[in-house]
Amino acid sequence: MLDYYAPYVSGLTESARLTAEGLARRGWRVAVVCARHDPALPRHEVLNGVHVFRAPVLAKVSRGFLSPALPVLAGRLAARSDLLHMHLPNPEAAFVAAARGRAKLVVTYHIDAFLPDGAVNRFGLWAVDQVCKVAVRKADLVITNSEVQARGSRIWPTIRRRALLPIPSPCLDRTGGAPVLRDGDGLHIGFMGRIAVEKGIEHLIRAFRAIDDPAARLLIAGDDRNVAGGSNIAELRREAAGDTRIRFTGLLRDQQVRDFYASIDVFALPSIAESFGIVQVEAMMTAVPPVATDLPGANHPVAATGFGRLVPPRDPVALREALLEMAALPAEDREAGREAATKLFGGETSLDAHEEAFLRLLGGRRS
Repeated sequence: MLDYYAPYVSGLTESARLTAEGLARRGWRVAVVCARHDPALPRHEVLNGVHVFRAPVLAKVSRGFLSPALPVLAGRLAARSDLLHMHLPNPEAAFVAAARGRAKLVVTYHIDAFLPDGAVNRFGLWAVDQVCKVAVRKADLVITNSEVQARGSRIWPTIRRRALLPIPSPCLDRTGGAPVLRDGDGLHIGFMGRIAVEKGIEHLIRAFRAIDDPAARLLIAGDDRNVAGGSNIAELRREAAGDTRIRFTGLLRDQQVRDFYASIDVFALPSIAESFGIVQVEAMMTAVPPVATDLPGANHPVAATGFGRLVPPRDPVALREALLEMAALPAEDREAGREAATKLFGGETSLDAHEEAFLRLLGGRRS
């Protein structure tokens, strides 16, 4: 159960989708309950072996929406299930947790909710935190991307009282691309993710514009149209105005993603709110070093592998220096980083851990 699901793209939705589809391939019967965020989407369909049920939305509110039918639908399906897996933050979480019946409850707490600062938004964040705390208290198991992410959360005092299992998000092998996005032989820096305020992309643009090399290129890939709460693409275009070296590619999928990683020399994740960063791990697994902000959870892949660099958030100067340092990384160091990232985060590692945890909760019985 979660708010947004495919075809919407975010780190949270991709993590949920890959876990659901992976378990379905292994013989589990999996249903996803989400909001019908796009009225053109069907209320029910089967995607890659997963039954997807979408509840109607009455109105959109900031990054969320009003959908009284969502907890009702989720409760009905949970009552027919052995296990309910909720992805948080989620404003309906407490209601669904209370209606789960006999189903075991697993909560994956992906990240603290984020909204731009303001009195109304601060109250909204407090309210979402309270709802998430209720769901966590009812959980048989809490999953986070890493222990450092859990400890850095606003609701850590609640999480610490439950059974906690760190499992990194599923990461795909994106090797096999062609460098079709390259434009010349100069340094190519890449970012991929939702084009939203919390990604800190303006700091990356400022860092890149301080690189005095006419052959350098910055590729900014990601959805700037279907973004919950709206995109800041207009502000970013103004930030980049006049620098023809900067390119916004829009949303990339499938082979385009592989080609993106094959086209860059270093990956940047300048987020001001991030709990893991699947994209930086996928870059690592193609031997591209990342430069990420030193946030609880977002720093875990670099710290665990030793591949890449960490910089303070909102610091274009430190970001520029780290990007240039990683761009010069020798091939043998890139290969060693690729191997370390693949060993820790690649293949079926995440899926194996989820399945093992679920089976333990169900007494060894496959759902």
